[in-house]
Amino acid sequence: MISVKDAVSIVNSNIPPSKETELPLLEALNFCLAKDVISEINMPPFRQSAMDGFALNIHESLVYYLIGEIKAGDSHKIELKSGEAIKIFTGAAVPDSANAVMQIEKTVLTNEILELKEPILLETNIRPLGEQIKKNEIALSKNNILNAAAIGFLAGLGITKVSVYKKPSVGILVTGNELVKPRNDLEYGKIYESNSIMLQAALLDSGFKNINTYNVDDDFLNTKNSIEKALTENDIILISGGISVGDYDFVEAALAELKVETLFYKVNQKPGKPLLAGKIEDKLIFALPGNPAASLTCYYIYVKPILNQISGISNKENAVLQKQLSHDFAVNNTRSQFLKANFIDNEISVLSHQASSMLNTFALSNCLIHLPEGNYELKKGSKVSIYLI
Repeated sequence: MISVKDAVSIVNSNIPPSKETELPLLEALNFCLAKDVISEINMPPFRQSAMDGFALNIHESLVYYLIGEIKAGDSHKIELKSGEAIKIFTGAAVPDSANAVMQIEKTVLTNEILELKEPILLETNIRPLGEQIKKNEIALSKNNILNAAAIGFLAGLGITKVSVYKKPSVGILVTGNELVKPRNDLEYGKIYESNSIMLQAALLDSGFKNINTYNVDDDFLNTKNSIEKALTENDIILISGGISVGDYDFVEAALAELKVETLFYKVNQKPGKPLLAGKIEDKLIFALPGNPAASLTCYYIYVKPILNQISGISNKENAVLQKQLSHDFAVNNTRSQFLKANFIDNEISVLSHQASSMLNTFALSNCLIHLPEGNYELKKGSKVSIYLI
């Protein structure tokens, strides 16, 4: 049995290489850029009016002669002589001969005669060519995550495809004769299977959509064949249950038969002690405990950070934070603990119902506290390590 620190270190030392793919812009939402994106145009691509008003060829008088109008999208070019003005709308191209735009509310128009209420400075209310970005400049750098604003920005530059880090496909394999799908009647001795949908929800919430699920009875051959199939169809495998030492727990033996290298088995933590991490070629396998809260804890501590790193996403959201307890708390455990808690107003409150089989408190939590093993008292205000979830 190894420590949490060593388990994290071992997994981080065996991260499969990232892969690149090209995606249409909208499909790349929340993906991480694998290459710099270079702008092929200036933005704006012309001198642009910043508001509705009048484009002017400035002269000494405040009186101008109006010669027409330009709407956003008009492509005709107009030459303004000194002392001439043209009505213009926000986003429209400012004629090269115009050197300022006066907003409507600061003018008085009588027939074709425009009078300014005050003098105006050169280039007022004109967005210069390439003000936002110039042609051949980097629009977005490698390793940036494409959020909605980034997608809009790149679309405005005429970009339709981007190179991103491919998000790994994940196979979820659930074992157990006692499991029944929620839509079926619950017989005596059976329980509803929730881990597969829970892990799918966690993956989707983390931005991983390429998911396959497999259900296996407690049988060695079925377990081995299902794991082998999952390995051919996915980059990362999550196995729920079947990893303890009971007579009907076949996962460890099946992995050994498939020549999966065991990176570690059993971690000195609670919940989640019977966690196994394995590797075969460039694929990682996590055999998670069957108890729901233990399984989800292991996902947040070990699996999600690895999926992010493969996808080029930094693990800032998985960083360990130091926050203060809002109450006293006694620790009496021979294993490290991950406790469900709430982080509110910069303070941490430990929740009830911490058993590895219980999800009701997990459903109300927004973080996990990591408490090292030992017998000690934590007073209100003590700093503890937390993982936001």
